[in-house]
Amino acid sequence: MSLILNIETATKNCSVSLAENGVLLALNEVNDGNYSHGEQLHLLIKNILSEGGKSISDIDAIAVSKGPGSYTGLRIGVSTAKGLCFSLDKPLIAVSTLTALSNAFTVDKGAVIVPMLDARRMEVYSAVYNHNHNQIREIKAEVITENSFSEYLSKGNVYFLGDGADKCKTILKNNNAIFLDGYFPSAKQMAQLSFDKYKISDTEDVAYFEPFYLKDFMVTKSKK
Repeated sequence: MSLILNIETATKNCSVSLAENGVLLALNEVNDGNYSHGEQLHLLIKNILSEGGKSISDIDAIAVSKGPGSYTGLRIGVSTAKGLCFSLDKPLIAVSTLTALSNAFTVDKGAVIVPMLDARRMEVYSAVYNHNHNQIREIKAEVITENSFSEYLSKGNVYFLGDGADKCKTILKNNNAIFLDGYFPSAKQMAQLSFDKYKISDTEDVAYFEPFYLKDFMVTKSKK
């Protein structure tokens, strides 16, 4: 038996789930368009434990979305997860944000899934997954052009999802490009992924683990 607390803060969706042996017991998330994770996350964790009828001492492991994504969001999620692991002496599990997002939708054999996260201007963080949700192209930070993903679009349907997909609709004019609205990284999809890692003891060094930012943090000047 394993009870895992999953934390997802890589985007504007602040999401927490509680899962037992990969089966979702409870889900709490706030997606109000703001990065309010610092105020919301601990409250969500407290509420989800209450909803699941569990105490923090019942947790067997903490899983966190490791990125890529928002620098600030990832820092909050990882810091919280590491703090819980230290205090409870529990293992830390890291789940790829894009892998979890790809698992939010099922496609037919031959089609591929491209989860995308917004990364300023026309740039996105993306990866490519087959119908079994196995990653077939590495994660990249890339500027979208009319030729992006042409090798996949020439072969069949390509499903784009995530907040980075919206700004690609006007550029990727291909009949095989299918854009899915309303999908975002969620702790719901982390439930099975974190359990799979827990079963094979695929855990992180709590002291040294850092989020996968993909790009360096950039400070912008105030317009004031």
